[in-house]
Amino acid sequence: MESKPTSHAATEHRKLLADSVADFVERGTDLARVRRLRGTNGEHDRAVWQQMAELGWLGILVPERYGGLGLGLSEAAIVAKGLARSLAPEPLTAAAVLAATALAAGENEPLKREQFPRLVSGACLPALAWQEQAGALDPSTVETGATPFEGGYKLNGVKRYISGAAQADAFLVSARARDAIVLLWVPREAAGARVSLEPLADGRSFGTLVLADTLVPQAGVAAAGPVAVEALARALDHGTAIAGAELLGVGERALEMTLDYLRTRVQFGKPIGAFQALQHRAVDLHIQKEIASAVLEEGLAGLDGGPGALQRTAIASRVKARCAEAALRITREAIQLHGAIGFTDEYDAGLYLKRALTLAAWLGHASWHRRRYARLTAGVAA
Repeated sequence: MESKPTSHAATEHRKLLADSVADFVERGTDLARVRRLRGTNGEHDRAVWQQMAELGWLGILVPERYGGLGLGLSEAAIVAKGLARSLAPEPLTAAAVLAATALAAGENEPLKREQFPRLVSGACLPALAWQEQAGALDPSTVETGATPFEGGYKLNGVKRYISGAAQADAFLVSARARDAIVLLWVPREAAGARVSLEPLADGRSFGTLVLADTLVPQAGVAAAGPVAVEALARALDHGTAIAGAELLGVGERALEMTLDYLRTRVQFGKPIGAFQALQHRAVDLHIQKEIASAVLEEGLAGLDGGPGALQRTAIASRVKARCAEAALRITREAIQLHGAIGFTDEYDAGLYLKRALTLAAWLGHASWHRRRYARLTAGVAA
């Protein structure tokens, strides 16, 4: 499906949104806050999360009938990319893209009417608990068991690598009930549910959710069968694309920092940016950033156009692979171009490399996505 041309009104709206994010980043968050929060159990600031809710960002992908803005991935990417430039630790993609998309694609209308207004207002921070083994990126690979029990289900199993788990109020958990996949809403305080955290390179964490005879009533069944599988697939595709936007934001800012350094660091009586060898490297990085930006823009337009499932997945893989490759190259070379100072923890360039490493690995690394893209575009289902 071809993407539709962007109207002038939509372009102006997106520019205003980008300006709003830039203003928020300048006024409300900085790298000192990132350093203060990294490695803590809280991971991010709930007051900042509330401010993001008041700006409407948590409801960008939530349909208007549930209190959201009903916008598209292009708008969600603007916010995610802008926040990534400041390395904001708030789990926007995990909660407002992954979890929100999975819930929206489900079939439980009462659950949507109950939980979406809480997500939009910032009162509830949900996380999608779908993965169980390292490298297992097929959402239908599920061993967590959902045993029918008194009109609902009894859950037993372990979910790993949950982004946003540190302050998650509830989890959307995928489980296997007989021969079908179900997607269940599990409050954090549910009996038999236990959350632990595993630190990541960038100071944030992944969560592990252990479920032992955790009861979920029928009212907590977000989706079942093919609907649940499609909801998970759609959520992961959309989350993968927005993770690409975050990677581009990280790479852009790291490149800006590097260019500023090349202009101001003086050796042999002139700025080191005047040396041709460094100019060539800077140009190469700029080209990588521009290619990634073009792929992201085209990919988001395609996803907002409502493509079929296989095309949607191929687009998401293309975006993630390109943006991850660009961000990793830019941040790694940023360290080298800064010289010895770039390797110190006190200098901010290292923070951008660590965030790029974390995001690049999340939801599948670049090589995995390139292989999947090749299979899908060759007409072979992954």
